[in-house]
Amino acid sequence: MTRSVMWFRRDLRLHDHPALREAVTAGPDGVVPLFVLDDRLWESAGPVRRAALATMLRDLSERIDGLHVVHGDPTVEVPRVVRAAEASSVHVSGDFGPYGSRRDDAVESALAELEVPLQRTGSAYAISPGRITKGDGTPYRVFTPFFRAWQDLGWREPAPLVRDVPWIRPEGRTHRIPDATPPAGTTLPPLGEGTARRHWRAWIDDVASYDDIRDLPGRDETSRMSPHLRWGAIHPRTMLADLAPLRSKGADAYVRELAFREFYADVLHHRPDTATGYYDRRFESMRYDEPGDGFEAWQEGTTGFPIVDAGMRQLRAEAWMHNRVRMIVASFLVKDLHVEWTHGARHFLEWLVDGDLASNQHGWQWTAGCGTDASPFFRVFNPITQGKKLDPDGTYVRRWVPELRDVPDRYVHEPWTAPEPAPGYPAPIVDHAEERREALARYEEIR
Repeated sequence: MTRSVMWFRRDLRLHDHPALREAVTAGPDGVVPLFVLDDRLWESAGPVRRAALATMLRDLSERIDGLHVVHGDPTVEVPRVVRAAEASSVHVSGDFGPYGSRRDDAVESALAELEVPLQRTGSAYAISPGRITKGDGTPYRVFTPFFRAWQDLGWREPAPLVRDVPWIRPEGRTHRIPDATPPAGTTLPPLGEGTARRHWRAWIDDVASYDDIRDLPGRDETSRMSPHLRWGAIHPRTMLADLAPLRSKGADAYVRELAFREFYADVLHHRPDTATGYYDRRFESMRYDEPGDGFEAWQEGTTGFPIVDAGMRQLRAEAWMHNRVRMIVASFLVKDLHVEWTHGARHFLEWLVDGDLASNQHGWQWTAGCGTDASPFFRVFNPITQGKKLDPDGTYVRRWVPELRDVPDRYVHEPWTAPEPAPGYPAPIVDHAEERREALARYEEIR
């Protein structure tokens, strides 16, 4: 009997799955569909991501008629399943994150004692982190040259679907999929492989207009594929294959966004310390304020700046936020409230259904001015002008800030200037012009 273990992680799908194909080839007499509930990841995920993961696990389990779920330390549980199934190999999609890399190395060592290999095939990216380097072998620090090299190297076609997988479940203890729910008042988007593929096929018909509408939160016409990519319900290679024949500015812009995700994963791979620390360490010495009442107002969407409050309330309601608004609220926290970016990044990871360590941490560092290819620190988003430019008629603001639904368009981004104050809506907690000067003064101290 030749059996294998397919250890699922952030690749909860059956289509375009090279590691699964390898597992079937290596295990013609049976493949164990394994998922390990790792306390290190489960406890740190927060209620939103735990609920999303539980939904994804139930979806995959239904599709294969039973996922084999175990709970515990992967270095103990994976070898235990191998012994129980009498498997001769374990197959995974490569994990290039700081914890995932260490975990896989430890599991590989534990399996070596059983003379069973841990076979890494593919990853969550079109091009795995670490493969793209400059001519001298060093990693890219700036996105644009990385993007050109990424396009030049290219990627494989999507892997064909594996049909009639000989799934088996070994004897021994298993664990039920947890009944995790999101916080009260938060509604997660539909999740699962079938949902992801249907959503993508429906949305791509409108990709030609993506470049024109992607910065307009009131339109709400971006793809919203980030949660599906986060959980591996669809592979970016599948999406790139669908985009390839489409000749439009919108399709090109979308490919660029997919490349940004891969750039940040590459950066984190080369600099795992930036998961919690600064890419540009000069900013470690900048003066920051401790989180206080302003930070709580920012979290709750009661700062008195409509575009900021709309974004933070959308986050609480949908566990998601429009990407351009993410930049605006991040700039407000760091440069208007002078709170260190790490506090905002932690809050986002707690609430975002698409919370991805590499994209989140480095997106925040870009706005804070301390990341790769960073926005200059002196670029301080003005929440009033940003609102007027990107949400001119206040559609987005009114959707999430009901106190402003009856405020005329000309006042919706500056409600404190209206002849009549908006009932129940707070006054601005800071003077933006004054805080901009303060932010720049603090920056001058570390230049």
